[in-house]
Amino acid sequence: MGKVAWLFPGQGSQAVGMGMALAAAEPAAQAVLQEADAALGFALSALMAEGPEETLKLTEHTQPAILTHSIMVVRALGDRLPRPNFAAGHSLGEYSALVALGALDFQDAVRTVRERGRAMQVAVPVGVGAMAAILSMSQADVEASCAEAQAATGKIVVPANFNGPGQIVIAGHAEAVDAALEAVKARGCRKAMKLPVSAPFHSPLMEPAQAHMEPVLRGLSFRAPLCPLVNNVDAAAVADPEALRDGLVRQIPGAVRWQATLDLLLDQGVTTFLELGPGKVLAGLVKRQAKERGLEVTALSLGAPEDLLQLA
Repeated sequence: MGKVAWLFPGQGSQAVGMGMALAAAEPAAQAVLQEADAALGFALSALMAEGPEETLKLTEHTQPAILTHSIMVVRALGDRLPRPNFAAGHSLGEYSALVALGALDFQDAVRTVRERGRAMQVAVPVGVGAMAAILSMSQADVEASCAEAQAATGKIVVPANFNGPGQIVIAGHAEAVDAALEAVKARGCRKAMKLPVSAPFHSPLMEPAQAHMEPVLRGLSFRAPLCPLVNNVDAAAVADPEALRDGLVRQIPGAVRWQATLDLLLDQGVTTFLELGPGKVLAGLVKRQAKERGLEVTALSLGAPEDLLQLA
């Protein structure tokens, strides 16, 4: 086996029932659920198990639920997981990665991401902001379309997620996002769509959330991680505790540089990617990007008991 990277999913991977099969099969996973409930002061475990879906989808609930599921996987698998050479998390997943690497306490993290979810939701009134996915278009064309839309509307729209080759998400004021969609279509884009999200995440409109969360993050204790983290905002391998903290502060209004993150990991010789938590989005992005580069990799999604058989 070559080098190993642990990957942690972000918002959008949640589903009612998430983690419940794992909790039933693995006492260590059940213990994580109980720890989350105690840290938050309410039954997150019941919300994960039973919903309702609309309540689970609220950002302040989604973020701790996904973090909790990821740490359930890490603790349930324990020594059965190959030791990572690197780790990375998509947006919220960066918190999961830091807990998994021993850089941040789980209880601190689960409380912090709930507060992060609240801060991000209230930063922009519902309906003022929007996000949209643009497929099969170059970064240069997307950036030019956003600049054109900003000039035309006087509002903000910027690339928010660089998820992979030809997969870019934009965010900003709803009026500017609509204008950017018209601009990319004028440039020949055939597939672009608004996303069903409640706020324009990873855009300058999130600066009030950043201002709220910075003192919260400054109050947490960070330690050196088990291995370097490739952070979102720089797509750089980081191990210094203060740099880890700073990355979390800057990622709130900053773009998620996931394509560059995977490029760095592939360049470093990572051949085994383990997505730990709900969903299979990140493993799919790894396979697609590695294929485009002509590289052979193993990318597994581990979130339920039956997934563990893949490790054999």
